[in-house]
Amino acid sequence: MQTQRDWEKIVRRMELLMRLKSFPVAFKMLANKEELHNISFLRRVAQKSTLCQMITLVRNFDWTVGAELSDFLTPTCSSILGLEDVPEVHKDGTFRSIVWVKTRADARKYEASIPRLPLGKYEAVAMAPLVYNPFEPDIVLFYANPAQMMLLINALQFENYEAMQFHCVGESSCSDAIARCYLTGKPSLTIPCYGERRYGHAQDEDLVMAVPVDMMEKALRGLETLYRRGVRYPISYAGAEQDLAQAFPGSYGSMGQLEQFRGQDNRLLLGVTGGIATGKSTVVKMLQQKGAPVIDFDLLARKVVEPDEPAWQDIVAYFGQQVLQDDRALDRKKLSELIFRDFEKRKKLESFTHPRIYEEFAKELNEIVAQDPNAIILVDVPLMIELNIQYIFHKLMLVYIPGALQIERLMQRDGIRREEAASMLKAQLPIEEKVGYADYVINNEGELAATQKQVDELWAKLKQIQQEKHA
Repeated sequence: MQTQRDWEKIVRRMELLMRLKSFPVAFKMLANKEELHNISFLRRVAQKSTLCQMITLVRNFDWTVGAELSDFLTPTCSSILGLEDVPEVHKDGTFRSIVWVKTRADARKYEASIPRLPLGKYEAVAMAPLVYNPFEPDIVLFYANPAQMMLLINALQFENYEAMQFHCVGESSCSDAIARCYLTGKPSLTIPCYGERRYGHAQDEDLVMAVPVDMMEKALRGLETLYRRGVRYPISYAGAEQDLAQAFPGSYGSMGQLEQFRGQDNRLLLGVTGGIATGKSTVVKMLQQKGAPVIDFDLLARKVVEPDEPAWQDIVAYFGQQVLQDDRALDRKKLSELIFRDFEKRKKLESFTHPRIYEEFAKELNEIVAQDPNAIILVDVPLMIELNIQYIFHKLMLVYIPGALQIERLMQRDGIRREEAASMLKAQLPIEEKVGYADYVINNEGELAATQKQVDELWAKLKQIQQEKHA
């Protein structure tokens, strides 16, 4: 069977970010059991088995497993997958009342609450470690501890937030996770049941989540972004008796700074970003001609590292004279080489420059607002999203062109080969990913007149916002 994605690349990265102990399981229901013959390296269990046993053979024993109705030990499993009808002894409450509930009336409620796939829709099921690209699954099963699951939940919620619904009917975790995920089309989280622990090797600390296959790349993007923002597994302890001011994420501690930048007056801060060769400077000039003052973070970054400035002194003291040119200006190429693969040195450099950049930003901001407290102020930050400072601004604007056009324009602008242009783009977030952060998107792939029209419309919207704030 063919796969639509490079699952090995996706899964290996997720395994690294989550530190998983077992394979994520590719799970696929088949309308025709003959399709099992098309799956490479597929094994059929030697004896009738439970669904949780089969899943364990995949996630812990590295098997690719296929099964049809005759392979299941009990209709408790096969009826959940819709391979056969629920037996009458289950429907009337007898089965569950033997152990799990007090009365048959309770047992009937129990059975009625169990999610099940439609009867007769499928004839077989296939499972395999997703990392091997076995087939394109319907859903993916993750087994992990609560801290790992919390990270996965956060990752899934990062884009298009939706509350995660935990589901537990009781002694049927395969229905809670698998069947419910199929029926709702949403991730389904539950606790492995007694049977899955006794027969399926689920550990004391395990939780299980089924994720629709179309959400896997979203989950990885969320994990990657959270990692860049310092949310990682394993989670380090700050200490119950410690002063937590230094342990909080940077965004928590910057709330006072946020109030300082946004102010209590009628200013409107428009954060402006884009990507290489998107034409951001052109759009900024158009807005500047409308009367908007501009603060350019690139210029601020250069200003704070001029010779003998405090940031310059810190950089030279830490990195040495090797980062200076003959005129005592910083050798940016040399500095880039030193921090390129050294995370600690890069963070050190940022600790020297970022506070000074914010100080200069505050100064320029105050000067503008002193003259016009109702100003619409453009703040040009090329790597705004990458630096995670978009929260500073009232509104965000992205200057957009498709990634393929970025490469073409970059090749033409800088006279470089396609491979070089593509490599430069990889140093930034993909432009398509940045779109989701923006309140306003200026599409700059067409004629200047079309861009100007969008800018005119945007300016009218911003003026309207100002009027409403003032009122």
